[in-house]
Amino acid sequence: MVKIFKPILVFLFLLVNLVIAQPSFADPIAEKSPEYAQITQQLSQLLQARNNPSAAGYNTVEQIQKGISDLQFQKYIMETTEDWGVCRNETGRTLAVYAHKPSKYGSSANTLFYLGNGRKTDDEWDCDGIYLPSGVNVAGISIPVAENPVAENPVAENPVTENPVAENPVVEYPVAENQQQQPRQPLYVKIVDGTNLIVRSNPLTGEIELNAPPAGVFSVGELNTTVPYLSQAQIDAQVPNAPID
Repeated sequence: MVKIFKPILVFLFLLVNLVIAQPSFADPIAEKSPEYAQITQQLSQLLQARNNPSAAGYNTVEQIQKGISDLQFQKYIMETTEDWGVCRNETGRTLAVYAHKPSKYGSSANTLFYLGNGRKTDDEWDCDGIYLPSGVNVAGISIPVAENPVAENPVAENPVTENPVAENPVVEYPVAENQQQQPRQPLYVKIVDGTNLIVRSNPLTGEIELNAPPAGVFSVGELNTTVPYLSQAQIDAQVPNAPID
């Protein structure tokens, strides 16, 4: 009787491990993405400058500690996640996202897609970040003030375009005292590879809320002058075309 039950118990043990445990043969994003080396280097630099925040471009110990915490979280994501970036839209409106299809021959260029409310991007694609039109703010992050008013930049006829990835994705911008009174360019809010980003809209403040710290916030026009300047109304009018599950 014992000989009969022993192989059954072994089979049940293996079955439970397959259901509960993550597959050991799956490679984390840290082994595939060049961003992992960048984040590791930036984290090392901040840890060395922790007692001298000004040397790293920070004003206070609290600010540099937040930068360290964000990088540690991003590093953890890349070490424990198998999928590329995924963006989920829970804003109640159409969301503009940047995404590309990873390939063993090299990643294709980012393209601006439109993600419908309640949808998430296909996990076989890499969602690199979101596009925020002028007037839409993100809770908890600093917004760079535009040098030129948005009105001076016409809206492109074709709203689908490519977007370059900045060489140094982790940046900090000081908040100007009068930034609420000045128009700004649309923003590119970048996330690190492997992030499962959920984008929500606060019904009280109207701000966008993210469930993960961004890897960088950039004025879109500074990265690529051919990027269209879209209002939220224009984004809402687009037919959702983002690759979804």
